[in-house]
Amino acid sequence: MAQYLLSVFMVEGAPAPDPEIIPVMQAQVGAFNQKLQDEGAWVFAGGLFPAELASVVRTDSGQRLVTDGPFSEAKEHIGGFWVIEAPDLDAALALADEGSRACMGPVEVRPFQPNE
Repeated sequence: MAQYLLSVFMVEGAPAPDPEIIPVMQAQVGAFNQKLQDEGAWVFAGGLFPAELASVVRTDSGQRLVTDGPFSEAKEHIGGFWVIEAPDLDAALALADEGSRACMGPVEVRPFQPNE
């Protein structure tokens, strides 16, 4: 089985979901997470704090340099993710479709490189 990263994107400056929608989204994501676990596709998942809380670490001439904020200067940032196992890309895309419906947002699918 191959592993895939399903990334949930948040758009900077987009309006936040209505407060009554948030519990619905949480319940749907919880149910999707349980389905992944029950079917053996679950590896790991997590939600992330906003991109402005990120730090970027670089090493320059042997010295650590830390800067505040996200690495990329973009309006779209990863807001959460799932790492799943699926037999092929089509199966991963089908699960991403379910994840997108659950979290009510776009989900990008990327395969992991094999560990060889």
